[in-house]
Amino acid sequence: MRHAETLIRILTVLARTGAGIAFAVLIVAVLVQVVGRFTGSSPVWTEELTRFALLYMIAFGAGLSFRTGDLVNVDVVSESLPGRMPKALRFFSAAATAGLALVLLMPAWKYISIGRMQTAPALGIRMDYVHMTMFILLGGLALFAVLRCIAMLAGAEDGTPQKPEEE
Repeated sequence: MRHAETLIRILTVLARTGAGIAFAVLIVAVLVQVVGRFTGSSPVWTEELTRFALLYMIAFGAGLSFRTGDLVNVDVVSESLPGRMPKALRFFSAAATAGLALVLLMPAWKYISIGRMQTAPALGIRMDYVHMTMFILLGGLALFAVLRCIAMLAGAEDGTPQKPEEE
């Protein structure tokens, strides 16, 4: 199980790094935009870059949110059930999340390939780089959900959200 913990730790660090870089880009773009408004020449590309950075931040953060329980949860109902039902519902929820995300990966890839023929008007970058956010989001959700299912089946965890150590 030590290998699985190491894998989860690596994936968590990668997702946090991606979300952090996207957040830093978002901050810089907004800062340039605000300063530009004071000087009278706010660059047009900042609006577009802000939206793209926000998409990447969400894409990298979705899997992390699943892991920590920060996504929308209806645990008031499930946790009030008797016996092993809460654990069974947590497993079903993780499996359903993984299944849906995995099913949507192929349509997301098609969406990315369509973006190859388009460019962003202000930045001039190919839109497949922007559309990649959908694939990252679905892949992260699927990955963290599958890992939760595996850990539950192995008895390493009970399926409750895993808060980071620093919280």
